[in-house]
Amino acid sequence: MEMRRQEFDNNWTLFLDRDGVINVKIEDDYVTSWEEFNYTDGAKEAIMRLRAFFQRIIVVTNQQCIDKGIITEKELREIHNLLRAEVGAVGGEIDKIYHCPHFSFLNCECRKPATKMAHQAKEDFPEIDFQKSIMVGDSPSDIAFAKNLGMVSVFIRNEKNIPYMEAEPDYVFSSLSEFAYFVLMPTSS
Repeated sequence: MEMRRQEFDNNWTLFLDRDGVINVKIEDDYVTSWEEFNYTDGAKEAIMRLRAFFQRIIVVTNQQCIDKGIITEKELREIHNLLRAEVGAVGGEIDKIYHCPHFSFLNCECRKPATKMAHQAKEDFPEIDFQKSIMVGDSPSDIAFAKNLGMVSVFIRNEKNIPYMEAEPDYVFSSLSEFAYFVLMPTSS
């Protein structure tokens, strides 16, 4: 799919994965406190710049650490509240963060690539049109989530996830900042 900046406008919605896109993913572990939450390079500023363009920015994140008993719903909510506050402090905005707390082996309706979190977002924000949405993630389940909903899919690659890119995303970037630059780059007329 060839996406050109002039083909979409601020009626579009941006869906973001959290770990590996907004914050540095802790391999084989979980972010369990705000002190462990480290932004990927330029992520906060990228969200601020993207907010000027997208009607909605929604975070959808799988967090099976809750079912594993590693973190509570309350602790996760505190991390997400601080994330939203810090992004807001630089002029950005995340409209809402949805998470799936379930074990991956349960095959629940909310764990990506299942689409329940997107449908919850649409209930909360009825103007969301999945055909006018972009999903940015760093795993095959993120790309499959996008494809299941008819969204444009963007894969954030890094040295650890390149072998898992079998989902064939529409676009590949090295960071959320690089994606933001692409989206906001002036077009030639």
